[in-house]
Amino acid sequence: MSHLGIDIGGTKVALRVEHDDLSVAERSFRWAEPDGADATPSGDATGDLELLARHVRELCAGRPGRLTGVGVAVPATLDATGTVTAWPGRPGWAGVDLRARLSALFGDIEVGCADDGDLAALAEAHRAGCPDLLYLGVGTGVGGGIVRNGHPLPGLGRGSCEVGHMVVDRDGPPCDCGRRGCVQAVASGPATLRRAARLRGEEVSFTALRGAVRDGEPWAVASLREGCAALAAAVTGVCELLRPSLVLIGGGFAAAMPGLVDTVAELTTALERPGHPLPPVRPAQLGGLSSLHGAVLLARGIGDQGVGGGRQKVPETHRGLPVSPAGAPPPSA
Repeated sequence: MSHLGIDIGGTKVALRVEHDDLSVAERSFRWAEPDGADATPSGDATGDLELLARHVRELCAGRPGRLTGVGVAVPATLDATGTVTAWPGRPGWAGVDLRARLSALFGDIEVGCADDGDLAALAEAHRAGCPDLLYLGVGTGVGGGIVRNGHPLPGLGRGSCEVGHMVVDRDGPPCDCGRRGCVQAVASGPATLRRAARLRGEEVSFTALRGAVRDGEPWAVASLREGCAALAAAVTGVCELLRPSLVLIGGGFAAAMPGLVDTVAELTTALERPGHPLPPVRPAQLGGLSSLHGAVLLARGIGDQGVGGGRQKVPETHRGLPVSPAGAPPPSA
């Protein structure tokens, strides 16, 4: 049996297929416009999905129908029918019946779609053997998820855990969701680069910011620290409500930026109330691949679901996957 995970992002897509003989195949690609130029912010859903289908067929040797289960991590908001209702990163996808499009590609294979932050949290919980944790993914945006008793919150059919849209500054910068002061508007990679440019007085690339942070340049350290303070505020708020055992921070920007996780940990500790310690804040173990590994877990949960020789239909929303407590053998994946 083979299980395929797909992590759909605003600028690129990652795919991973795991076979029962323990072999693994991976590939990634960037969205592109029909003329071959770099992807535009709007996105052409038809062209995007045709490109996705081609890469899936190539990865699966032209026969995606041999798969047992497929899990898809998406940053978009889907309604109960599987239609995209909102995706600020690629608004051209709005109105697309993603469930129908994926069914056309994979036939009668069960396909599950879930929020990328929720799946990332599940994958990190699985890897850490921790059934109660908060995960934050810092990249082009800020996503995240909460796992409690081995299952994602808020729960099946109740939407996703939008940690990135917690408001941490009522007078803060505008967020692409329409509000002001969301964690994402302050702490995402692009938000940090914009702040660095203002402080330096000229445009700043990611490479330049990373080098300047490493060298201790005041403008770079200050721009990063403000984003870390927003992340620490969000971590503190969630932990006061739910008391997770562990906080993990991942995502491409966080994984590549020196000192980001350590700074969030320091600022989170500074927000502790006397007698109420907050959980440790550590780097995510899967780096920028958390959502992709979570998509594979979702695929395995669907493909292996069989009672009496048949498989039941699983709603295209996130579903709970068991996570072993620390010290217990993790579930097979």
